[in-house]
Amino acid sequence: MTDLVKGMNPAAAITKAGEAKAAARASAIAIFLGVIWGIIVLVWMMGPGAAVMEAAMAETAAQSPEAAGMTGMMTGAAIGIAGFMVVIQLVLGLVQWFKPNIVIPILFTVLVVYGLGSTALTMVMADQMDLGAAAATPAWQIWGGLAVMVVQLLLHIAGIRGASALGKFRDAQAY
Repeated sequence: MTDLVKGMNPAAAITKAGEAKAAARASAIAIFLGVIWGIIVLVWMMGPGAAVMEAAMAETAAQSPEAAGMTGMMTGAAIGIAGFMVVIQLVLGLVQWFKPNIVIPILFTVLVVYGLGSTALTMVMADQMDLGAAAATPAWQIWGGLAVMVVQLLLHIAGIRGASALGKFRDAQAY
C-alpha cells in the first residue's frame, strides 16, 4: 500500500520494481477517477441533463426546422455515447491495473491535456459564442471536470514514469 501511495507522486524516486508497478498503476487510478466522474455526469444527463439538452436542441430547432425532429434522438445518442465511453475507460483502466504498460498512460495524458485545453478555451470563448442559456453547461460540471482532469494529469504523469521504469527493470532482469 505504501508503494501505491508513493507511486502516485509524480516526482517520487522509483528505486525498485514494486514502486515502478505501483507508479504505473497510478494511471489506472486516474482512469477509474474518470470513470466515477463519467458515471456522475451520465446520471445527470439521464435526469435533469436530458431536459437541458432537449431545451438547447429545441432552441436550435426553432432556427432550423430540419433539426426539430431529431432532438429526442440526439439526446438518446449523447447518453449512449457517454455510457459507451465510460465502459471503454473502465476496460482500459482494468488493463492498466493488471498489465501496466506505457501506451495507456500516454494516450490518456494526451486526452486529459486536450480536455483541459478545450475546457479552458470554452470558458474563455463563452461570452463570444451565442449558444443561448439552454446550452450552458452547469458550473459544477465545468469546475468538477477541471479538478478531476488536473488530478488525472498528475497521476498519468506518475503512470508514465512508473511504466517506463518498470520496462527498464524488466529489461535489466532479461540480461
